[in-house]
Amino acid sequence: MTKDSKLFTPVTLGPLTLRNRTIRSAAFESMCPGNRPSRQLLDYHRSVAAGGVGMTTVAYAAVTRSGLSFDRQLWMRPEIVPELRTLTEAIHAEGAAAAIQLGHCGNMSHRSICGCTPVGASTGFNLYSPTFVRGLRKEELPGLARDYAQAVNLARESGFDAVEIHAGHGYLISQFLSPSTNHRKDEFGGPLEHRMRFMDMVMEEVMKAAGSDMAVLVKMNMRDGFRGGMELEESLQVARRLQQLGAHALVLSGGFVSKAPMYVMRGAMPIRSMTHYMTQWWLKWGVRMVGKYMIPTEPFREAYFLEDALKFREAIQMPLVYVGGLVSREKIDEVLDDGFDAVQMGRALLNEPGFVNRMREEEQARCNCRHSNYCIARMYTLEMACHQHLQEQLPRCLQQEIEKLEGCV
Repeated sequence: MTKDSKLFTPVTLGPLTLRNRTIRSAAFESMCPGNRPSRQLLDYHRSVAAGGVGMTTVAYAAVTRSGLSFDRQLWMRPEIVPELRTLTEAIHAEGAAAAIQLGHCGNMSHRSICGCTPVGASTGFNLYSPTFVRGLRKEELPGLARDYAQAVNLARESGFDAVEIHAGHGYLISQFLSPSTNHRKDEFGGPLEHRMRFMDMVMEEVMKAAGSDMAVLVKMNMRDGFRGGMELEESLQVARRLQQLGAHALVLSGGFVSKAPMYVMRGAMPIRSMTHYMTQWWLKWGVRMVGKYMIPTEPFREAYFLEDALKFREAIQMPLVYVGGLVSREKIDEVLDDGFDAVQMGRALLNEPGFVNRMREEEQARCNCRHSNYCIARMYTLEMACHQHLQEQLPRCLQQEIEKLEGCV
């Protein structure tokens, strides 16, 4: 380790101090059949903790059943607390802190998964599910905000050290914030000050529930990633509001799963791999025919959000966590030297759970992720997995797709 590197120094986020400045991002694992934690989920997060990370984040737990996007997604409820406690104990035994991301998918669901007509900031149709969506009534919003608080309490009971509230990527809070998805005519729609009111309501409940012993991070968009969505000017106002509301750190991201999915992750979506695992024939052939138009490619480059994130670092005086395209020790050191308090990685730690430990030994360490995004294509149906570590042999057509995409990076 170079003498002046910040990477392996402790960092404090609210009441929580991490052993170093690396965090496993809340990349969806798809390892929770029946909406409850599996042994596979435990083994993966334990491997990341053993690999040296400061904190690992369990991804995208729905605060209520209506907030589920997938049938292999966590749903926070009292009966899974003992299983979650086993998970956090395994993480702590390896010296890492444990966080859990809490959210509500809003219109990104289907009746077959969430048990009701999907709800969102406004009534409409979600082409990506595909499904009709009912706009939430304003009298429903306080109860939803309390659902977030109840999930925080369950996280504490489960042994988590921190929660990450998902306010980005086009999920429910983001749907209220974005002018593209919020067409309300009441006091929760219109100007940004009104569009922030549901977020305000949620964060007030979350901070009360978190008390003095749980760190609260918030993942937010810097840009929505498409014309008509939120841009930097409004997002900076959201960041300032979150600071006023007491958040301990912001995770700076971008993109909309339903409108600009690859703006979040970058690169191309391997459509053939994605449809290979789908079970519904009509969806398989529909996505195969029009998927490349619905999920356009966004070029990958290392640290692809850094230019925007630096504007937030200049304007916001609170802990900021950088996420997006970090695959090398050199670039991570650069980001930390730019003033960010910690960094998050997702695909790098799926490809190599021990990457943090290797960075401690090698100043030029670089993970072997080659950005084909096979892991993302697969996660909609099966568990998220890197093609480099599969037990089974992939069909030749999928191998060819992966080789082609990796050759383009």
